[in-house]
Amino acid sequence: MRLIHTADWHLGRRLKGVDRTPEIAAALEQLLHQAKTLQVDAVLIAGDIFDIPNPTAAAERVAYQFFCGLEQANIPAVAIAGNHDSAYRIDSIANLLSLAGVRALGKPRRGDEGGAIVLDTASGKLCVGAMPFASERRLLDAATLWQNDDGEYQRIYREIVSYLLQDLGQCFRDDCVNVLMAHLTIDGARLAYSEVPYYTRSTYALAADILPAAAQYIALGHIHAYQSIPNPTPTYYPGSLIQLDFGEAQQKKGFCLVTVEPGKTAEVEFHPLGCQRPLQVIRCAGKNLEDTLAEHQYDPGFLKVIVELDSPRLGLADEVRQICPQTLQIEAIYPESFTGVQRPVTAEPQPFDPVEEFYHYYQERLERNPSDLVVEAFEKLYKTMREKNLGKATSN
Repeated sequence: MRLIHTADWHLGRRLKGVDRTPEIAAALEQLLHQAKTLQVDAVLIAGDIFDIPNPTAAAERVAYQFFCGLEQANIPAVAIAGNHDSAYRIDSIANLLSLAGVRALGKPRRGDEGGAIVLDTASGKLCVGAMPFASERRLLDAATLWQNDDGEYQRIYREIVSYLLQDLGQCFRDDCVNVLMAHLTIDGARLAYSEVPYYTRSTYALAADILPAAAQYIALGHIHAYQSIPNPTPTYYPGSLIQLDFGEAQQKKGFCLVTVEPGKTAEVEFHPLGCQRPLQVIRCAGKNLEDTLAEHQYDPGFLKVIVELDSPRLGLADEVRQICPQTLQIEAIYPESFTGVQRPVTAEPQPFDPVEEFYHYYQERLERNPSDLVVEAFEKLYKTMREKNLGKATSN
């Protein structure tokens, strides 16, 4: 049996105001072509189909066209919700998606309540233990969150997730190819740093030993860098479908091709997909800015340009974009003697951003983006409370 394992499409994604949906659509066209050419038996989509809970009509159209293409090729699919998707939305359209041969799951559930999905494929039966993203705010009740300290409710959350995963493993059958598919973070996974930081650390960083040993292959989503996770069972993140952010610049993107039969260990190959608008980070000194940029004037992708300067340079952005109009981000770096601190260039873990975390919390709970006025009100409230707490700490 041959399976395609893909994840983290993020349809509707915007980078510095540019809609990346056309690029993702082009990648999905390639993916559909590969599914037909390789004569795969099923496609597994491990979450984050969309970039926001309430996606645009254009983003939805691309996803549904892909699913219809699979149905026309008689290739079934299983899809789960990620942390960017609306679990309620995915569940609400699951019956419609089933008409296109897609079994979709929004909220986590036990195996006998719909979490274990059995498909009849051209090469035999496939059992998928499907584990969508499990939000701690939805998995735990308010009393658990309020009455326990951080360490205790983290332990309770992990116990519930572990129970659900093991329960899915109990549904595997000897006459099937058995696959676990989940949208989660395994502790120690190599991050691309384009993921939402809150959902990749602390409570959400789970040990690999919670994954059921009975699976022949474990298909993960959520982390945007392709990688194998150390585990007795072949366990992989396929990574995002395109380079979503400059932290992913020059990374190869693609999908996992899984070859497996009942009772045997899966074999996994990474198949790259072409990038329509690849991301690239260019670093240059202010004195040779024009010469360096001229080399990239006709690059087909988007650029982030880092310029080393001795002092601020008036009109830098206009100067860069006059030569390379495809530049989306410009960063000036000054010597330590000028600023006192050398700014890092390489991608690093992002610090806690309360406004960003509120934004994602609002999306998750209300299934829509907060207005600018709501975000502004939260920011003011946060600053007021922070200043109040700092004042108390100083007085003590």
